[in-house]
This record gives sequence, structure tokens and C-alpha cells, in this order.
Amino acid sequence: MSFHEIRFPTGISRGAQGGPERRTDVVVLGSGFEERNSRWLASRRSYDAGYGVRSLDALHEVIAFFEERRGRFHGFRWRDHTDWKSGAPGAATTAFDQAIGVGDGSTTAFQVRKTYGALHAPFVRDIRKPIAGSVKIAVNGAVQAEGTHFSVDVTTGVVLFVEDEVPAADAIVTAGFEFDVPVRFDTDKLEINLSGFQSGTIPRIPVVEIRL
Repeated sequence: MSFHEIRFPTGISRGAQGGPERRTDVVVLGSGFEERNSRWLASRRSYDAGYGVRSLDALHEVIAFFEERRGRFHGFRWRDHTDWKSGAPGAATTAFDQAIGVGDGSTTAFQVRKTYGALHAPFVRDIRKPIAGSVKIAVNGAVQAEGTHFSVDVTTGVVLFVEDEVPAADAIVTAGFEFDVPVRFDTDKLEINLSGFQSGTIPRIPVVEIRL
């Protein structure tokens, strides 16, 4: 699907409202017990950018961005200010933040990923849109150098080791990184009431995560 490698204005997305969503079916039996089924393997994030629009200039910037994306047609990058690093938002990234794979002596490509939780049912999320220059890699605790030991495709989130630096069998590959969420507008129409906006009404600008 068409995707533009450009980020939605971060000054506006910082004020947005939204987060991850899951789809769970819950059936309550006659006995009062429940049967639950998770319909989605992974969560899907959605946001309302309208909460971040604080001025007419910001609104103009959103309209220009919306028009260039042709509404819902082209995807783009989005900064989720609550979850955009391999660790906590306020912590510095390190090459040891997340385990992304185990070497076997021949595999050269590893998907950047982030794990949520640890004890009960950890969820592993593939990171498809890492930020250029932010990816740090270590193999068995030894920090690797980008350009010398590995390269990163920031459009897919795949780390590729050079031929002479392939992780050995049972070597733990870890990573630290910053990333964006691939999204699209969830509407082909922006309804803006200028008089309402000036009196404090927030325009609705829905954005939804896309699978890549």
C-alpha cells in the first residue's frame, strides 16, 4: 500500500488523544461464566489529532498534510509520545533494551521488535518504522557499529548484518531504538467549523494504525 516516509507534525501529535485498541469477544453463559476470544493477534492504535490543534496556523498545517496524503489514501509516520522508544519515553536508549533474535551462524536479517510485559503473556510487537540513526545493536553484549557491522532499513525495520559479521549460533541479538507508528487518516473529509474552533470547539481528525 502507498506510504509516504514523512512524519505528522510532532507539535500537533503531542496533544493528540488515543492509544492501543484490542478486539475481544466476550460471551456470558447462562451460568454466569464467560468465554473470551481475542480476535486480533496484535493491538491497533488510533488517535485523534484534533486535540493537538491549538491555533489556525496549526489547523492550516494539518489541512496541507491531509491534502498531500489524499485523505485516507497514503500512509505516513506518527509519533506516539507515550511509546516511541525501546524503553521508557524518559530513558536513554541503549543497545541492550530489547532482545530481537538469536543467531544461528547463518541468519543475517533480524526484525526490530519491542516486547511488552514479561511474566504472564508478553506481547512482541514488530517495529516497522524505526527512526534513521537511532538503532543501536549488540550481539552477546558487544555493541556493533552501524555501517561497519550492520545496516538498517528504516522503511521496514529490518537489521541486516554484513556477511563477515553474522551472529554466531546462540548469540543473543539486542537493540535499542526510537520509532514511529505507520498510520493513515481515518477519514476522507475534514469538517471544520471556524467559528466553533475560535470558541474552543475541537475539530475531529482521526488517525489509525496500518498493518505493514
